[in-house]
Amino acid sequence: MAARGPRILAIANQKGGVGKTTTAINLATALAATGENILLVDLDPQGNASTGLGLSRSDRGAGTYSLLIEQVAPHTVARKTFVPNLSIIPAEPDLAGAEIELVGEDKREYRLRRALRPEAGHAEDYSYILIDCPPSLGLLTLNGLVAADAVLVPLQCEFFALEGISQLTRTIEMVKRALNPTLRLQGIVLTMFDRRNNLSDLVAADARGFFGEQVYETVIPRNIRVSEAPSHGKPVILYDFRSPGAQAYVRLANELLRRERARPAVVA
Repeated sequence: MAARGPRILAIANQKGGVGKTTTAINLATALAATGENILLVDLDPQGNASTGLGLSRSDRGAGTYSLLIEQVAPHTVARKTFVPNLSIIPAEPDLAGAEIELVGEDKREYRLRRALRPEAGHAEDYSYILIDCPPSLGLLTLNGLVAADAVLVPLQCEFFALEGISQLTRTIEMVKRALNPTLRLQGIVLTMFDRRNNLSDLVAADARGFFGEQVYETVIPRNIRVSEAPSHGKPVILYDFRSPGAQAYVRLANELLRRERARPAVVA
């Protein structure tokens, strides 16, 4: 894969509180544990992915703002984490103003794509690049979708969830038509699944009925250990490996790798 550059996956959902950043952190950690070399790009101004991997705001230095606005090379802002094989480009506080600064720039939607593609240098060191997009459909998320090969969508098992995802799939199709013709939906991950709640079963059944095999078999349960882990600056896989949430993310990583291996080869 290194010769063709990394596989770039945007993790996106315009709704907040769906487990997007939790999925980004723990999926990246689980993939790194398989021996893959992973880069996580924190594109969310809230910076929760950075915090969840132990980087306080005062300890981040240059990151995604510099990548987008100053157009620095990825290897100059990527930071190794305490997780073997996992690096992160953190979110700087200045990232909150990046959307306004980008509005007047030429080809503003392509800034992240130009930075992460192999010709940018050193991005080819990674097998997978995961982009944690903001919970909105603004210019930062648009940069993530234009840079990505595919989109992974966390879908919480709650009322109105499918309405939100329909807006995102329309955005993906729009980006595919206008800006990134190779973009596709990589899959949908059901999160916050509560076996005690019939609504979780109904949402899961509706999602599988509508999206079919694009919905992952692995579901992420509602689990207190998953909620506790970020406050300790750790992925749940390191915080409590035996917990149901940690084990679910390990299964998710394995399922993602199986799907990726089964992907039809792209003819150049």
